[in-house]
Amino acid sequence: MRMHNPPHPGEVLKELCLEPLDLTVTDAAEALGVSRKTLSSILNGRSGVSPEMAIRLGKAFDTSAESWLNQQMQYDLWIAEKNLQGLEIERLNAA
Repeated sequence: MRMHNPPHPGEVLKELCLEPLDLTVTDAAEALGVSRKTLSSILNGRSGVSPEMAIRLGKAFDTSAESWLNQQMQYDLWIAEKNLQGLEIERLNAA
């Protein structure tokens, strides 16, 4: 069952990982081995979590890469469905 209005993974990362550990974006980016700009873009919802970033997050925060990718997929799917409302798409059925 899909979540209604799921949070962007960057929001989850900020609220459940960085803030409790009192990590700055700079410190977290350094620990993840990415640029501050890259991490900031995810935290602000401008970029999504890639498979590589999911692995980095999983290793850094002792979570699974799959959990990060699943969050991203749920968010992306919700956005896509929201943007497609009202489109007329013909259902195709096998004979």
